[in-house]
Amino acid sequence: MLGAIIGDLVGSKYEFKGIKTKDFPLFSEGCRLTDDSAMTAAVAAACFVYRQTGSTEIFKQGLVQSLRHLARAYPNAGYGKRFLAWLSDRDPRPYNSYGNGSAMRVSPVAYVCDDLQQTEALAAASAEVTHNHPEGIKGAQAVAAAVFLARTGANKQRIKEYLQAKYYDLDFTLEQIRADYSFDVSCAGSVPQAIVCFLEAESFEDALRNAVSLGGDSDTQADIAGAIAEAYFGEIPQVILDQAAPYLQNEVVLVLYRQFVEAFSCAIRHNI
Repeated sequence: MLGAIIGDLVGSKYEFKGIKTKDFPLFSEGCRLTDDSAMTAAVAAACFVYRQTGSTEIFKQGLVQSLRHLARAYPNAGYGKRFLAWLSDRDPRPYNSYGNGSAMRVSPVAYVCDDLQQTEALAAASAEVTHNHPEGIKGAQAVAAAVFLARTGANKQRIKEYLQAKYYDLDFTLEQIRADYSFDVSCAGSVPQAIVCFLEAESFEDALRNAVSLGGDSDTQADIAGAIAEAYFGEIPQVILDQAAPYLQNEVVLVLYRQFVEAFSCAIRHNI
């Protein structure tokens, strides 16, 4: 999960001011936590509940509550208009989105599931509460599958072959697309590119630099690439953790989601 949050931090400065180079400071004035981090934390909270109960339905109920809880507690993070409308609805229902919000938040799912099939099923459930369009579900499943395969020892060729057979065409290079690539918030137009940012990376840091260098939805694409890269390369380098620390001093998102876990777990125990 921290790989996704650091990717979000690194890419946040360039989300609407795209750059086409890998030569930039990872952290500088203008970097911040966005909706990507808040919603990733919300999924992590629901995953904690899922691990306790084993129930996909309780997971989805918890996810609706945690998404709404964290978005309200962290209101200026940059949410989309349709998600904001969903937040204010008394009876929140999925709104058929195919945006990359389902993919940016899904990575915690890969750490609570025991096999790939379970991971993809829970990823679909995580998307369905809002992004129930087939492309929204597909994006979440592809990212979760990549993280699961990476954390369980698959090499890049295996990851690429699996994702390409089931989800997206990945037969392109960043060099081929960089010049003409532009901001795109759809799963179909941003998730495959973020995956290739990981596939071409030589390190965790390189994955983030690849993602930002596309000049697209940089915080979300660095979030996705960072989530997979963390699982694949192992621990995030200490020098990056040290640089990120000032931006995470109060662990705002992490504290909030822990508070939610406690509240929701108590509700389950008392059948509230």
